[in-house]
Amino acid sequence: MAGTVVFDLDGTLADTSADLIGAANSCFEARGMGPLLDPVQDALVAFHGGRAMLRAGYARAAQEMLLPPGAEDQDYPRLLEFYGRNIAVHTRLYPGVEEALRQLAADGHILAVCTNKPEALAETLLRELGIRDAFASLIGADTLPVRKPDPRPYTAAVEQAGGDPANSFLVGDTETDRKTAAAAGVRVALVGFGPEGNAISRLAPDALLEDFGQLPELARDWLGVRDPVSA
Repeated sequence: MAGTVVFDLDGTLADTSADLIGAANSCFEARGMGPLLDPVQDALVAFHGGRAMLRAGYARAAQEMLLPPGAEDQDYPRLLEFYGRNIAVHTRLYPGVEEALRQLAADGHILAVCTNKPEALAETLLRELGIRDAFASLIGADTLPVRKPDPRPYTAAVEQAGGDPANSFLVGDTETDRKTAAAAGVRVALVGFGPEGNAISRLAPDALLEDFGQLPELARDWLGVRDPVSA
């Protein structure tokens, strides 16, 4: 019996950095600070989340502007609102994603998403990108009271998809994903084409993906394939 492949979203399935940075910059511009983050140079910051982007921008403006108390809490909802309206302007799937998802499904694997993006935004983005129906479950940052690297969102993603956590693995792009897999007791494959490139190997993942074309064979090795008798 084949198993479950669980995917992170931002930086793993799709490069969302430019639209995330755009949302953060909209908050800075509303305060008269200009676009403080660069969509290319600050891509890694984007994948650490909305609040991380806001703090990075505030730090750059600290010498020029006195921010009011609670600026982060005020701007975070504004960031999410702007992002929700501009969620797929520049965002693109990484090359080979759709082909890999089709092959994984053909091999009998269950597919799921576990992300620290708010669930409603993740749902919208996956539909905008045309791949929502490939996944049997979706767990977002606010689906449960906890988020990654707590293992419970990962376990929930597998179980809601109808899989067994003991026969699953995670595909991600950050240290958070590495820690999530360790906490859940599963293997992790990290992508080597995100903002860090092959430098992500510093986290010693169980596998490093140079491209999505490698993923189906890795899943066959780690999870097996569907028994044709029971297919």
